[in-house]
Amino acid sequence: MTEFTPLTALFGGALIGVSALLLLIFNGRIAGISGILHSAIQATDNDRLWRWLFLLGLMLGVYFAMAPATPLPTDIEASWPLIIIAGLLVGFGSKMGNGCTSGHAICGLGRLSPRAIVATIIFMITAGLTVFITRHIIGA
Repeated sequence: MTEFTPLTALFGGALIGVSALLLLIFNGRIAGISGILHSAIQATDNDRLWRWLFLLGLMLGVYFAMAPATPLPTDIEASWPLIIIAGLLVGFGSKMGNGCTSGHAICGLGRLSPRAIVATIIFMITAGLTVFITRHIIGA
């Protein structure tokens, strides 16, 4: 676990918010990652290029922010089948919820979207219950 650094967290959150705002202002698009990924794969029009560049920027941003100071974790305690199932459940939940946490919590709340407000409340309650069950009932 890394040490909590409020200034870097504040700076990172501000960068995410500003980038989402700029995408909305200049492109008229919401920066929901699941929607961007889905349309990058499914879309057949000229709207795909910015989506692939956006996703590439996310991956490169993580690489440049982490390297060389912090190596990525190489030990994963979960099994590959569990990781695959978890990924599929996240994808299913994003599709069923008409967006992921980034789309609803970062972009939807800023636009005061009622659907995003409800979705974010459900995300937070579910996260709290999951932590409570795994830590205090199951003891993991």
